[in-house]
Amino acid sequence: MIAAAGSGQRLGAGGPKAFVPLAGRRLVEWSVDACRAAPSVRSIVVACPPGHVHDLAGHDIGVVDGGATRAESVRNALEAVGTELVAIHDAARPLVTPQLIEDVVATLVSDPEAAGAIAATPVTDTIKRAADGIERGIPMPEMGNPRLIVESTVDRGSLWAAQTPQVFRVAALREALAADPEAVAAATDEAMLIEAAGGKALIHPSSPENLKVTTPLDLRVAELLLADRSAE
Repeated sequence: MIAAAGSGQRLGAGGPKAFVPLAGRRLVEWSVDACRAAPSVRSIVVACPPGHVHDLAGHDIGVVDGGATRAESVRNALEAVGTELVAIHDAARPLVTPQLIEDVVATLVSDPEAAGAIAATPVTDTIKRAADGIERGIPMPEMGNPRLIVESTVDRGSLWAAQTPQVFRVAALREALAADPEAVAAATDEAMLIEAAGGKALIHPSSPENLKVTTPLDLRVAELLLADRSAE
């Protein structure tokens, strides 16, 4: 399943992010090709922006309308899934490889008690927890961004930045999606839902190269990385 219903607002795309040009192709096409090349993937369904189903339809791709939230998009696409496992990937991560998909699937399969497995990379930056200056009663500058104050430094030793693909046992994911609607709508990835339901989610270490395209800078970096792959 490819989640491709993002608006692209932060990217300044002027339209759905999935259709932004990247290295001569639409952004989503890179993820579709990686899924096609992964031996464990039997079929592909894409949750796209409402009204754009025909822009992505292909003979080997199922396409459904995405929803107002990520959870709605996943729920819509999950209706087309009839397998025991499902891999969910963001169209905004165009550098995913077939091998990474296979590795995350294998991580989940290796533990019958696990409900899911995710690609993630260790956090390398020093992480600060900040408090908004307004909440502390500190005057704000008349211009510029709100003043933020460092509250503490977070131990990064156990921190991982979650990526996709994320692979789940379909029954567990459906049960998690049926939980409290507000909590489901607020989830930023499916692993959060599994965690909230008390399920076990595993981590497969991934590379920072599997980046998410959110800003114009991300798009440029992705272009450079794809050019390097082509040169190889």
